[in-house]
Amino acid sequence: MSAAAAPTWDPAQYLRHADHRARPFTDLLARVPGLPAERPRIADLGCGPGNVTALLAQRWPTARITGYDNSADMLDKAHVEHEGPTPGGGRLDFAHADVRTWTPGEPYDLIISNATLQWVPGHVDRFADWVRGLRPGGTFAFQVPGNFDAPSHRLMRDLAHRHGLTDTLRHDDAVLTPQAYLAALTGLGCTADVWETTYVHLLTGEDPVLDWVKGTGLRPVLTALADDPEARDAFLGAYRDALRAAYPAGPHGTPFPFRRIFAVAHKEA
Repeated sequence: MSAAAAPTWDPAQYLRHADHRARPFTDLLARVPGLPAERPRIADLGCGPGNVTALLAQRWPTARITGYDNSADMLDKAHVEHEGPTPGGGRLDFAHADVRTWTPGEPYDLIISNATLQWVPGHVDRFADWVRGLRPGGTFAFQVPGNFDAPSHRLMRDLAHRHGLTDTLRHDDAVLTPQAYLAALTGLGCTADVWETTYVHLLTGEDPVLDWVKGTGLRPVLTALADDPEARDAFLGAYRDALRAAYPAGPHGTPFPFRRIFAVAHKEA
């Protein structure tokens, strides 16, 4: 599998830890200021199965919201579970789009992205187009994982290298530092708020850290080994054992530290 190959996604696996995964999005939303329009136009880039996109309709009940994603499986789940009119008179829709090339075709009051941009090489180069697509007074906000040096990812990279999957995972340049994001956003004329948080998720169940990464970071490896069940099982067995040592279970569950980087950029009115 080349570095450019797209991983396949499993909505059910992703949603197994939905409560923990939604927490950073709600924390991001709490820092987004009021939007300029009474019936705001909102884009959610990398909406996945739509469960957090639906939270936007709770915050802005009159909004017209579109979740964009390039996974047909994720969009199918979003269409069935969340699409349609909202109780406040707004509407929630979902559409296929590639974040690498998506450009606003109309003015937006909010462009937001949750744990997606780490999959987009050079994503900071897209910021200028997205900020230009904001209505004056609008907001661009995102959060990305900042845990690529954590044991979960270091062990994954080491095993991928040993299994001949060196080009499958990209981590060194997946996200920027908070300082670099601040510089990029203020350089576009925005007032920016950038911060980082380390959550300590208490996971339950058998091998919960492995179960977590199967829904996200491990997807490229699972995609690469999809046609070789023996190699896939060997990889998962070795990775499972390494994760058990790195994240030992406690009496109430398995603590899983997870650092994330947040940014909220406000375009001047």
